[in-house]
Amino acid sequence: MTDRIRIDKWLWHARFYKTRALAAEAAQSGRVRRNDARVGKAGLEVKVGDILTLSRGREVVVVRVLGCGVRRGPASEAQGLYEVVQ
Repeated sequence: MTDRIRIDKWLWHARFYKTRALAAEAAQSGRVRRNDARVGKAGLEVKVGDILTLSRGREVVVVRVLGCGVRRGPASEAQGLYEVVQ
């Protein structure tokens, strides 16, 4: 298992977005923050311990990265990649 992963892949693996293209678009459009800094690139790396703030419609979700993952698996596997902070 890797210790760093592109943010678009992580968001897709963790099932926050249905496709990797949607995850990349969210990262590039500034709807995602990593450790209180706005993300502007889909290739930005995240690591275990990072705090991500995601804007999803009217909802704001804050999560702590617990793992990087190696594939987009079932929802139960995806939920092990993060914990909701707020």
